[in-house]
Amino acid sequence: MGGGGSVKELKSKAELEKVLAEKNPLILHFWASWCEASKQMDQVFSHLSTDFPHAHFFRVEAEEQPEISEAYSVVAVPYFVFFKAGKAVDTLEGADPSALANKVAKVAGSVSAEEPAAPASLGMAAGPTILETVKDFAKGNSQVETHLPGVGDGLKTRLEQLVNSHPVMLFMKGSPEEPKCGFSQKVVEILKNEKVKFGSFDILMDYEVREGFKKFSNWPTFPQLYCKGELLGGCDIAIAMHESGELKEVFKDHGIEVSDSTKAEVTETGIRKGGVTEGTGLSAELTSRLAGLINSSPVMLFMKGNADEPRCGFSRKVVDILKQEKLDFKSFDILTDDEVRQGLKVYSNWSSYPQLYIKGELLGGSDIVLEMQKSGELSKVLAEKGIPHGDTLEVRLKQLISSSPVMLFIKGTPDAPRCGFSSKVVNALKEEGVEFGSFDILTDEEVRQGLKAFSNWPTFPQLYYKSELIGGCDIVLELKSNGELKSTLSE
Repeated sequence: MGGGGSVKELKSKAELEKVLAEKNPLILHFWASWCEASKQMDQVFSHLSTDFPHAHFFRVEAEEQPEISEAYSVVAVPYFVFFKAGKAVDTLEGADPSALANKVAKVAGSVSAEEPAAPASLGMAAGPTILETVKDFAKGNSQVETHLPGVGDGLKTRLEQLVNSHPVMLFMKGSPEEPKCGFSQKVVEILKNEKVKFGSFDILMDYEVREGFKKFSNWPTFPQLYCKGELLGGCDIAIAMHESGELKEVFKDHGIEVSDSTKAEVTETGIRKGGVTEGTGLSAELTSRLAGLINSSPVMLFMKGNADEPRCGFSRKVVDILKQEKLDFKSFDILTDDEVRQGLKVYSNWSSYPQLYIKGELLGGSDIVLEMQKSGELSKVLAEKGIPHGDTLEVRLKQLISSSPVMLFIKGTPDAPRCGFSSKVVNALKEEGVEFGSFDILTDEEVRQGLKAFSNWPTFPQLYYKSELIGGCDIVLELKSNGELKSTLSE
């Protein structure tokens, strides 16, 4: 049975197993209703199903089908899995129409056994329909300019054109109507408050633009706010400038028109923590409860299940990231409380879970948290917000001490010791033919002071064997003169 050139909804794992048993080419599109990029890629997916009628095309609502999502390690959408002869042979993450067309052609290109697959080297293997669709995106919606190989005159020119496309230009996650992170939402609120017209670009829709801008502007995080082609800064800077009145001055100096100057002085009551506008229709009691939960910990995760037992792949992914970043966080299981589950969607204007909050600000869901971790943006945001993360000094010292079976903390290096005691210990170890790792405590004051307290030994050098302190210079020389040094370090 061929796919018949249409996309079907996949409703269960059993249905998938049945289709896989037929051994026909099969492509799964994992999507989410709240994700704009998913909707755009779904149009491409539908066109491809017409171009390749002999393959099965199924869409899977990732969060509604956690069992299937987890089976294929789906943690971000849009996400595609390609099957040939009943086996998963390839995947694709993100909104990349040309890559999708090529990968589909690879698994589904042969109409019959005699016909070769369309060669992927053709760039757009899937025929003209798909190419037209992509061109239509670029024309009809500047927010979804999907960059194709060989199109455009250089990324730099493109970035400059985008920056200068409006006097006030915001590069953000999501759109002003539907921001996809609390920081972007906050800047949108500020610009509305300042009553200026502004253009925006959703950097989640275009990986090339997103990565390009970090280098172009030498600014690693988003949102980024520009005025007349010049970078003003990100969320924290925009807030500070807005609150001090400086932003109004900058706009005035650059001749940016305010849309309603007589009412430019607007009170701040319209903005609540997290950039959520009032008038959500939630009861005062629920609003206060949600605000209390969100602010109950500097890092707060609303998820399905709990940190020890996540109940969906997306929630598990965010928990894993928070643990990798060694963050202290609290979580709330939204499956246990429908009032919170439904209320928070309205409160934060974010329709899915998990939701991660940093100091009361919505950061986003699993896609955004994953992307921010990959790009290093998460660490920077945590540092900006003063949230301790990463290894504690004690963990770091333990890792250093155990990094080599015989480990020497000295002043300088084995080739160039910077004190006589260090030099004597290095020579003793070399004469006994002992291999050892070393650390120059002059390069790291934190380690130098920390190690004194950790080992309760006030001087350097310090020699360790299998993470146990042997001692300093006198003890090492004494062991050597007794003929015991080598045997002590090789027990």
